[in-house]
Amino acid sequence: MLKTLMMGVAVAALAAGSAQAMDHLKFKPGEDARLNWASYEALKKMDLKGETITVFGPWLSVDKDLFESVIAYFEEATGANVEYAGSDSFEQQIVIDTGAGSAPNIAIFPQPGLAADLASKGLLTPLSDETKSWVKDNYAAGQSWVDLGTYKGKDGKDDYFGFFYKVDVKSLVWYVPENFEDADYEVPESMEELKALSEQIVKDGGKPWCIGLGSGDATGWPATDWVEDFMLRTQSPDVYDKWVTNEVKFNDPAVVGAIEEFGWFARNDDFVDGGAGAVGTTDFRDSPKGLFSSPPKCYMHRQASFIPSFFPEGTQLGEDADFFYFPAYAGKDLGKPVLGAGTLFAITRESKGARAFIDFLKSPIAHEVWMAQSGLLTPHKGVNVDAYANDALKKQGEILLNATTFRFDGSDLMPGKIGAGAFWTGMVDYAGGKDAQTVGDEIQKTWDALK
Repeated sequence: MLKTLMMGVAVAALAAGSAQAMDHLKFKPGEDARLNWASYEALKKMDLKGETITVFGPWLSVDKDLFESVIAYFEEATGANVEYAGSDSFEQQIVIDTGAGSAPNIAIFPQPGLAADLASKGLLTPLSDETKSWVKDNYAAGQSWVDLGTYKGKDGKDDYFGFFYKVDVKSLVWYVPENFEDADYEVPESMEELKALSEQIVKDGGKPWCIGLGSGDATGWPATDWVEDFMLRTQSPDVYDKWVTNEVKFNDPAVVGAIEEFGWFARNDDFVDGGAGAVGTTDFRDSPKGLFSSPPKCYMHRQASFIPSFFPEGTQLGEDADFFYFPAYAGKDLGKPVLGAGTLFAITRESKGARAFIDFLKSPIAHEVWMAQSGLLTPHKGVNVDAYANDALKKQGEILLNATTFRFDGSDLMPGKIGAGAFWTGMVDYAGGKDAQTVGDEIQKTWDALK
C-alpha cells in the first residue's frame, strides 16, 4: 500500500514506534482538514483487541487496495484485525460458503437480489433497529436505502439486512461545455426543458443525441437504464418497485409509457446521430464520440458515471466534458429521483466485531478516506463533499445528496432471463421500430413462462 503523506516527515511529538504504527494510514490523522478526524477519534471507544473480522466481497485490484486503506483506520483505532478477501466469482462462492456454514463475518453484495435470496433462507443476520433508523435519518433519500436493504427473512417477515456503502449514479447526461457555449445553450433543469433543448438543437441544424445500444451479447442494456429513469420520472417509487417484482406487468400502461418516453428521444431520425436506425447497432462505447467531433455530431449523451473511460484520451472532466442530472418533470410531483447501483454490507456470521464494523461504516471517516482518493460516491449527509478527489466526483456526490428517491437498476433486480435477456432484446426491437405495447406484451409473455 502507498505510504502516507507523512512519509519521511519527522514528527517530534511522536515516538518512533508510534510513527511506524501510523505509517500504513493513507492520511495521517489530523493533517488533512477535509476529513472528519473527530469521527476517527470516536472509533477509539471500541476496544476490539484480539478480535478478527473476516470480510468477503467482489472488490479486486484498485478497489481492493482502496477498501483496505479504509479498513486500516478501523484497525488502528479499535485494535481489531480485519481480513478482506475479494473474488470475481463472489456471487457463486458466497452461496457455497453460507450454505456450508463457512461464511465470513461480513459479505459485500454487488446488488440486492442475491442478498435478499440468502436472507430468505436464514443465511443473513438482521441489522439493528438503531442502524435502520440511522440510515433513514443520515442518508439522503434515507427511506429508499432502508427499503433497498429490507428483505423477507426465513420466517417470511421483513427485516433490515443490508447497509449500502459505495454507490454509483446512472441518471447523468454528458455534454461538452464548449459546444453548449458556442451554441448559447443552457443546461436544462427539468425534463420539459431537456425536451425543448432537443427540439431547439434540431431547429439549429444539429443532432441533440448520441445513443448506442450495442454491447455484444448484452446489446440492448443501455436502453433499460433509459426506461428505468423514465419509470421513476413518470410513476411513483412504489410503482417502480412493483414493476421490478412483476406486480406491475411489463405491458401495463405505466411501463409502456416509460418505453415510449425513451422512444421520444431514440426513435426520431432528427434527434439521433446516424438516425434512429443506428441506435440499435452503434456500440455504447463508441456512441459518445460524436460529442467530441468538430463540428459536434451530437450535443448530449445519457449514460452512467463510468462512461468517461470511453472518452478520447486526455479528456479533462469539467473542462472538455461535463455532465448534468437527467432531470425530472417540473409538472409532476415526483421529486428528484436518482437511478443507480451500489454495494451493500450484510452480516453472514454474527460477531461483536461484525456489528462494530457495520457501525464503523456510519462514520464520515469511513467514507471520506475513499472519497479523497478515488471513485466512492455516498449518500451520507454527514460527509464533507470537499473531500471528493475531484470536482466531477463532488458533483455526482451532490446529485446523490439532493435525491429525494434512489432506486437500484431495475433490470439487475429482475430474473436473469428478463433483466439480462428479454428486456434487452425487447429494447433492441423497440429501437428498430416495433411498437412499445407489443414489446411489453412479449417481455411479459417471457416472464409469465418462468412460473
